[in-house]
Amino acid sequence: MPHILKNKNLEIHIDLPQENYNSSRFDWTGKIVEVRFQNIHLSGVERPDCENEHYFGKGFYNEFGIDSALGYNETDIGGWFHKIGVGLLKKDDNQYLFSKNYPIKPAEFTTIIKSNKILIKCLSENSNGYSYLLEKEVELHESNFTIKYYLENTGEKDISTNEYGHNFIAINKGLVGNNYVLKFQFKLKPKKFGETVNPEQKVEIGQNEIKFNRTPNEQFYFSNLSGNKNVDAAWEIIDLSNNIGISETGSFKTKKVNLWGCSHVISPELYFNIFIKPGQSVAWSRTYNVNNLE
Repeated sequence: MPHILKNKNLEIHIDLPQENYNSSRFDWTGKIVEVRFQNIHLSGVERPDCENEHYFGKGFYNEFGIDSALGYNETDIGGWFHKIGVGLLKKDDNQYLFSKNYPIKPAEFTTIIKSNKILIKCLSENSNGYSYLLEKEVELHESNFTIKYYLENTGEKDISTNEYGHNFIAINKGLVGNNYVLKFQFKLKPKKFGETVNPEQKVEIGQNEIKFNRTPNEQFYFSNLSGNKNVDAAWEIIDLSNNIGISETGSFKTKKVNLWGCSHVISPELYFNIFIKPGQSVAWSRTYNVNNLE
C-alpha cells in the first residue's frame, strides 16, 4: 500500500522502495505514483495498454543517468554498475539502454515518515570506485509539494550524471488536445531543437508555449527545447477544460528541457546536471504548484 500525504487540497500517493515498480530505470526513492488536487487526478501512466502497470513509469517518477548509468563504460560485461536510486545493474553488452530491464542488486533503503513529509535514503555499495548516499524528501504544503534531493559522493571517483522528473501529466484522466497549453519562461526556437518527432503535426510550437490542434494518436518528442541556452528550470500546464494549472519550478538553471507525450499523457522534463567530487555533495529541489484558474 502506498503512503499517502494529504490535506484539504492535495493528496500524494508514494510507493515505498520495495513496493510495486521494481524495474531498473526509474529511481525507487519516493516513487510518487499518483497526485490528486481537490480529488481531481493530475497524473497518469506511461503505458495504459500494459497488463502490469507497475512495469513502466507513472505519476511523478524521476530517473538518474538516462543516457549512461554511473560507471557503465568502466564495467566489464558480466560486472555490475550503478543506477542511482535503484542499486547495481548487471552489464550484458556494450550499449546502455534505459528501456532495458537489467538484473538488479537493490541498494539499501531506509524510510522516515512524518505528518506532512516522507524521507527515503538510498545507500549504495562500492563498485568500481563509485558509491553514494541519496536522500529524497517529499514534503506536502497547502497547494504545492516539494521534492528535495541530496546526493553525496562517498566513493573514490567523480560522479558525473544528470537527473530529471518524467512528470506523467494527465489531468482528470483526459486526453491531450486543444484544452492543454504548455508554457515556458524562455523563447522556443524550433530550428535549435535537438530532435523533433511530430509525425501528425498536431503539436504547435509558439513563441513560449506549446499547443495541440488535435489529440495525437502517435508519440511526440522534442529535445533541447531551450536550444542549449541556460534557462530557469520551469514549466506550466494549463488545462482549459478543468480550469486547472500545474507548474514545476526547479531550484536550478538547466540547459536541457525535453518534452515527450502521446494521446493520454504529456511529460515536460527539466534536467539537472550533476558533478560531485569524492567527499562532496549537492542538493537541489523541485516544487510543484497546483491552482484553480477560476
